[in-house]
Amino acid sequence: MTGVTAQTSPQPTASEQTRNRVSARVGGIAESATLAVDAKAKALKAAGRPVIGFGAGEPDFPTPQPIVDAAVAACQDPANHRYTPAGGLPVLKEAIAAKTLRDSGYEVSPGQVLVTNGGKQAVYEAFAAILDPGDELLLPAPYWTTYPEAARLAGGVAVEVFAGLEAGYKVTVDQLEAARTPRTKALLFCSPSNPTGAVYTPEEVRAIGHWALEHGVWVVTDEIYEHLVYDGVRAASMPVEVPELADTTIVLNGVAKTYAMTGWRVGWMIAPADVVKAAGNLQSHLSSNVANVSQRAAVQALTGDLTAVAQMREAFDRRRRTMVSMLDAIDGVDCPLPQGAFYAYPSVEGLIGKTLRGHEITSSARLAELVLTEAEVAVVPGEAFGPSGFLRLSYALADADLVAGVERIQRLLAEVR
Repeated sequence: MTGVTAQTSPQPTASEQTRNRVSARVGGIAESATLAVDAKAKALKAAGRPVIGFGAGEPDFPTPQPIVDAAVAACQDPANHRYTPAGGLPVLKEAIAAKTLRDSGYEVSPGQVLVTNGGKQAVYEAFAAILDPGDELLLPAPYWTTYPEAARLAGGVAVEVFAGLEAGYKVTVDQLEAARTPRTKALLFCSPSNPTGAVYTPEEVRAIGHWALEHGVWVVTDEIYEHLVYDGVRAASMPVEVPELADTTIVLNGVAKTYAMTGWRVGWMIAPADVVKAAGNLQSHLSSNVANVSQRAAVQALTGDLTAVAQMREAFDRRRRTMVSMLDAIDGVDCPLPQGAFYAYPSVEGLIGKTLRGHEITSSARLAELVLTEAEVAVVPGEAFGPSGFLRLSYALADADLVAGVERIQRLLAEVR
């Protein structure tokens, strides 16, 4: 060969090869901070360390026995050994519709229900069904750590709207309106709240609902803590308070928190028929049906009485008061009494900039590190849920462990200078 020069393509650099191994979409997702804290605490325990964990939002109670018995019976039925409809067993969808009417006064048909693999799948599929790339989701902060990641994975843009301690961790219509742009497609609404335990009043729910209706903003409302409310407070459901909003509202829920069934992985969404159809199509390719034994257990949970639920709520209420009083007694810590869920969300802004055992407390993340290393207590820093300056502690653990853990925190933080 003459007069021809071989052309070689430049070889990708090592950094380019590494970057391209994982897609930007998935590679940009952060690990669940709450699960990461829980995993670290469990790893330390397994190594023999006496760690007390306040990280995971998981009831410490066993699943009520009638639910377990229903699952055992379901295992013996060959019908549950096979594929079933991807959107959920008809009997479970009927039970969800009946339970929704019973508990919140919202009347829906089984055809508006999609059964999902836990609440997290319902969150993602709701966002995926209504958000196009670049659409904005208004996200009141502090927020559950999964919401912004699920929105980004669905192509949306999470726009944080922060309400701090002085506002009771509840955003106002004025704040939402100030954040609204022509790209605003939806609002994520969670009451009772994870991570703060804040509960919006029916009047506040109506005001936000009418604002969303006026501006054509979808509402994705997470009601998974609806039964965990205290002091006579009621968890108001958005489409019940503003019925006209039903055609642009998606309700998310599940059995995990109410019935101590976090490991059973049964959640659901309630939405207009076209959204359920779209999300169901996605699920048919993503995961198909939820495990049938878990679905049968969920039927028993939703159709049985609420005696066990009331007993668990009573225990949470007792622990709530104990934790808050102990945390609020610490200098530099301001802990409001939550009205719902099973989390305390104290402000530790009064400790930022001070020193603890020779270490400067530069942020709530740094404080959480020091609490783990110096007191062997696992808490989740506010950075996981929005701005720095806060900690989240779950009181869904045994009373004795709760008291021992907070006492360790008290002793440690007494050394802050």
